[in-house]
Amino acid sequence: MRILLLCCLSLLVACQSRGVLPPPAPIASEGRDHADLGVILDLRSGERITPQRLVERLARASRVVVGEQHDNPDHHALQLWLSRELAAQRPQGSVLLEMLNPSQQTRVNQVRAETRAGRPPLDAIRALAWQPGWDWAMYGALVRYQLRQPYPLLAANLDREEIMRIYQQRPALQGQASTAAAVQQRLQRDIRESHCGLLPESQVPAMLAVQQQRDRRMAEALLAAPRPSLLLAGAFHARKDLGVPLHLADLGAGQGNAVLMLAEVGRQVDASMADYVWFTAAQPEQDHCAKLRP
Repeated sequence: MRILLLCCLSLLVACQSRGVLPPPAPIASEGRDHADLGVILDLRSGERITPQRLVERLARASRVVVGEQHDNPDHHALQLWLSRELAAQRPQGSVLLEMLNPSQQTRVNQVRAETRAGRPPLDAIRALAWQPGWDWAMYGALVRYQLRQPYPLLAANLDREEIMRIYQQRPALQGQASTAAAVQQRLQRDIRESHCGLLPESQVPAMLAVQQQRDRRMAEALLAAPRPSLLLAGAFHARKDLGVPLHLADLGAGQGNAVLMLAEVGRQVDASMADYVWFTAAQPEQDHCAKLRP
């Protein structure tokens, strides 16, 4: 009897201490021989950590924000892996996507109910009213996985109608962290650069308002979502010094958050931007402004 009890206890310990599964192999074609490929850093200490240690640390946070490069397949593969491994550590409360708008939430809820009942739609893109600006080839596997889970999949963006209202009449943004002059100046600079220097200066304030109201909506959605929550968004939205974390602080939720930045090798990421960085293979460099220049 004692031997049987010891065996059961050994099995229980083994189950509780199961390591995470290996992360997916690189998909993107560039940077595969880079020294930092696959490196994960705790940016607060400078410590190099394993995927298992990363998952263990993220699992302690009430809210996890993951920043991605939208066109990098490695980032979406790692998000899927991370979703699975976090759920294995503790029950997941909710997952939120920048790629979903509030007007899609009813459709998402219906498709999720049908999927969990064993009746997934044949055309998920149409059923979800998936926005064409988000490449389904990149996001499809991740979204289909989330639709099968017991926790809600939630929209974290603004609807187009809301964006147009903000653009036409900029609302006042409340809070000290997000309205700091240095934050707004940096965001304005990034807006000019992302528009290849072709955006009329008169439109920059409106574009800044849209960017920050999107960040504020993501922060509000995180606060309203069942915890522990996981937000997947673009890198600039995820940044601690510019994006959603500043708005969480302005809303009184500056604690209990963790930011993981997925970054292509060669990118510079420091502790002001994120708590952790995971370096991945890179997409080929593209000059997106070339076709816009005369």
